[in-house]
Amino acid sequence: MMPRDNMTSLVHRIARQALATFRNPPAAAAEASKAFIDNQSKLRSLMTEVRAADLKLIPRKVDSAPAMPMTHHAPHSPPVTYMHICETDDFSMGVFLLKAGASIPLHDHPGMHGMLKVMYGKVRITCFDKLDDSAISGASVQSPLTPPAVLPFQKGALRRSVLRSSGEYTEDSGPCVLAPNRENLHQIDAVDGPTAFLDILAPPYDPDDGRDCHYYKPVPPVASEAEDTHAQLSPEEKEVWLMEIPQPSHFWCGGEPYPGPEVNLE
Repeated sequence: MMPRDNMTSLVHRIARQALATFRNPPAAAAEASKAFIDNQSKLRSLMTEVRAADLKLIPRKVDSAPAMPMTHHAPHSPPVTYMHICETDDFSMGVFLLKAGASIPLHDHPGMHGMLKVMYGKVRITCFDKLDDSAISGASVQSPLTPPAVLPFQKGALRRSVLRSSGEYTEDSGPCVLAPNRENLHQIDAVDGPTAFLDILAPPYDPDDGRDCHYYKPVPPVASEAEDTHAQLSPEEKEVWLMEIPQPSHFWCGGEPYPGPEVNLE
């Protein structure tokens, strides 16, 4: 049996609420039930409360880094590390730690919900969504962007998309939320120093179940049409083209031990 202080820790309550929230999530194209919305609201409230001290995280300074073994395969410590907290078939939870100047490149979460909360430092999160051939912000676009000029073998990697939002988050900010069809692609950049955030994904990545992680980069639109198309969108949104790419060589993620209260959902 877990000690009582672990059973009542905020991180344990967050995990229990995540389990309740994502045990029966809505299908990608389905309307969310009242039960799901209520549970997600409870999870958001708990995530808003959590701080680095609840996870026994000590904010790192610019020159600090996790201890990593020096091998001929990894002469440098990774720009991003991950602390695993818990995982079930329904969700995973852990902490990402970014060095100063590090980024988690633009990537997707196929069919997944997510919620992240900054523990210390500051991040900039830029969110995108893929679009179908005719819909943008729920309305028909009369003059969609012409695909950019790319090499023939790259055409199949292009994705018509929309920039949904871009903003900065600190420990005093509420959580950033993603859904299968809303703000599902994002890039996360450390701003002004090292940073860390608590991350929940539901369900977890699983390439065997169609949930592999894909990386993207924006590609310039046809300049003559960009201004006309962007004028039809809200000030926070603009249509863009993204190209699927291999995992960028400058990004890799290492692991390190989680120092906080144990979470056991059995």
